[in-house]
This record gives sequence, C-alpha cells and structure tokens, in this order.
Amino acid sequence: MQELFRGHSKTREFLAHSAKVHSVAWSCDGRRLASGSFDKTASVFLLEKDRLVKENNYRGHGDSVDQLCWHPSNPDLFVTASGDKTIRIWDVRTTKCIATVNTKGENINICWSPDGRSLSVLFLSYPELKPVQSINAHPSNCICIKFDPMGKYFATGSADALVSLWDVDELVCVRCFSRLDWPVRTLSFSHDGKMLASASEDHFIDIAEVETGDKLWEVQCESPTFTVAWHPKRPLLAFACDDKDGKYDSSREAGTVKLFGLPNDS
Repeated sequence: MQELFRGHSKTREFLAHSAKVHSVAWSCDGRRLASGSFDKTASVFLLEKDRLVKENNYRGHGDSVDQLCWHPSNPDLFVTASGDKTIRIWDVRTTKCIATVNTKGENINICWSPDGRSLSVLFLSYPELKPVQSINAHPSNCICIKFDPMGKYFATGSADALVSLWDVDELVCVRCFSRLDWPVRTLSFSHDGKMLASASEDHFIDIAEVETGDKLWEVQCESPTFTVAWHPKRPLLAFACDDKDGKYDSSREAGTVKLFGLPNDS
C-alpha cells in the first residue's frame, strides 16, 4: 500500500456546502458520496473517474445534519440524523425525503442494521443507563467506534488520543495506535479490512496497517478533521476538515469535502 500511495497521494477538494461538513459516507456501490453539514443540508456527489460531481442538495432539516449513512444494499437510499430531533430517509431517484421519524432528543449518530430493515439512532437523553455488557476500552471517554468489513475487529477512538483494535469474538484489545496527540474524532476501515484511517485535531490523518499497527501513510491537513470514510471498493479516502475559505473570508467555513488517493499526475 505504501508503494501505491507513492503514486496515488494526491488530495483534491470539492465544494459541498456553505458551512462546515460534519459527516461523509459512500453508497454501497461506491458510485455516490453524501455529506451532511452545519448548513442544515445534505449533498450527494457522483464519483466520475477521479472527480466528484455534485448531483443534488437535500433540504428539510431544521438544524445541523450531524450524521448520515447509506442503506447497506440499496445504493439509492440514505438517512440523515439532525439536532432537530428528526431522522430523514432520502431517495436519490426522486431527490425527496420519503420518510421522517421524530425522536426524543437531539440525534448524534445513526446506523442501518446489516440487513437494511431497521435503523439504530443515538440521541441525547438522560435516563439511567443499564448496559447489558461493557468493556473498559480506554481510561478516557470513547468518542467513536467502527467495525471492520470482515467482521474480525472493531476499533475505538478515545479522548486519550489512542485508537484501540479489538477482537470481536474474544473482546480483547489486540493493539493500540498512538500516533495522534488529540482526541480521536473519526475512524474508518478500508474495504478489505487491511487499513484503518483515524483523525483528530492533529493536522494529519493517520493510515495504519491493521495487522501490524505500522504507519502506511500520513495525509496532511490544514485543520482538524471531522469525518473520514474509505470507498467500499477502492483505496480512496473521503474526508472533511474545519477549513476556512481564506480566498474570500478567513473566518468563513469552507464547506468542502476532500478525496485522498488520487493519481499524482491527475
């Protein structure tokens, strides 16, 4: 992979929103990338060769779109979660919201079940929590968690700046990644489960080899990174940072999404 990245380490950015981007996600077939933003909208891009071409913008939420994800088997459906206490399901064929669900709190995360028949939503609430089973993953709060597509591992990112890799069957930590200095905000496994990208307020994204923990590459950024997502079929990494639009206004949020892994001569 290091040899591949030596020739495919170009990053290109694409305008997506009028404010910072909170979440990016690929459709299951890899043809589309969706992004959710503080500007209360979601955008969908088509991946054409090595470019993202904006297809549509989706409006309807009354607050920031904080998380989104695509249906695991239907490449036309995606869902968004917002602080407006709703989740919305969108169909790219009609460019419309086909379902709205009210929740009891501000939604901060969302996920389809593997069969795509149900959704899990995490929202802010304050009941007494009684977990069925818990593990002590970190001495500090865990911020993010991802399962690898092979079903062998899951990774957790924490406020202690560590990424821990866990064996799913044994529930034991097999290794830690410690190259970040700030709380880990976002994680993503590559489609083959061989690479793990992690990011934080450090001005780089760490790409590690899962089985050894070695650093494969470091993607340079100009600001903290909010979200990362590997393409479901290719070594292409989509991400979004807290960039400012210095061309016109140094305080204005850029609202861009970025692609890493493009050919250097493209």
